[in-house]
Amino acid sequence: MTVAAEIDRPAGKSALAFRTISEVAEELSVPQHVLRFWESKFPQIKPVKRGGGRRYYRPGDVELLRQIRDLLYTSGYTIKGVQKLLRETGATRQAPKSPVDVVGGAAEEKGDVGTDAAPSRTQNDDLRELLQELRELRDLLRGLLR
Repeated sequence: MTVAAEIDRPAGKSALAFRTISEVAEELSVPQHVLRFWESKFPQIKPVKRGGGRRYYRPGDVELLRQIRDLLYTSGYTIKGVQKLLRETGATRQAPKSPVDVVGGAAEEKGDVGTDAAPSRTQNDDLRELLQELRELRDLLRGLLR
């Protein structure tokens, strides 16, 4: 368990206790609807659902959600980028303790995060394709605004 998780844990709850969506939302400083949205985008997140559809997150779920939040909000990844990293690293609910453990090594090897290495040929191709799509969208929007 990370120091942050130890500090953020609701008073009186064991580190192994399940958390409600409101507890997790408060702990991660994200709205509940964001957690529900992430569940739809990341199949690795599967809280236990009890009567009435009430969600209970395992400690591993909370840690994975923390990693996803950090990748999206701090590291600047997109949803698709995080999905790809989680697929490539085989992340599960029983994920390692820190975001660096989950994606740092694999991503840095490829020059995706935290390195000053030049983009790979594949990354350059992807960037060119994205730039072309953005230009097409810009032109489309300009046409609509005329």
